Amino acid sequence: MPTVLRHLLAVLLLPVVVAVVAPILLRTAPGDSHWTLDGVPRFLARASGAGLIGIGVALFAWCVALFARVGRGTLAPWDPTRRLVAVGPYRLTRNPMITGVALALAGQALFWGSRRIALWAAGFVLVNHAYFLLLEEPGLRRRFGSEYETYQTGVPRWLPRIRRRS
Repeated sequence: MPTVLRHLLAVLLLPVVVAVVAPILLRTAPGDSHWTLDGVPRFLARASGAGLIGIGVALFAWCVALFARVGRGTLAPWDPTRRLVAVGPYRLTRNPMITGVALALAGQALFWGSRRIALWAAGFVLVNHAYFLLLEEPGLRRRFGSEYETYQTGVPRWLPRIRRRS
C-alpha cells in the first residue's frame, strides 16, 4: 500500500474518529449540557478553545510527519514505526501525539462549552494512559530494546520537565 494511503487510513480510522466524529456526535446529541457564558468570558473561552485546537492539530500533524519520515511507519498499531522517534516534540515527552489530540479535544470542549466533550477528553486521556502502561510501552521495549529503555529513562511520559537555567 502506498505510504500516503497508509497514513491517511491510520489518521482517518483513529484520531479523526476520536477528535472529530465523536465530538460532533456528542455535541449534537440531545441533552448535552453546555455552560453558558456571555460577553468577555465567552470570547475568552472560545478564543482559548480555538487556540488549543490549533496547537493540538499542529502538534499532531508534526508527530505524524515524524512517524513517516523518521520512524518509517504510521501511528496505527497495525503499521507501527520501524525506528524509534526521539526528535522534535518527542525529545520533551514520549507521547506528544496523544497530547495533541487531547489538546484539540479540550479546545473543543472550551469552544463549544460542552460538558460531554470535556468528559470525552478526560476519558481519552485516562484510556490512553492505561493503554500506554499496559500495552504500548512493553511493546516498545520489546521492539526497540535498550534504545527505548534509555529514551524512556530520559524523557517523561506526558509532561515535559521544566528545567531551571542556572
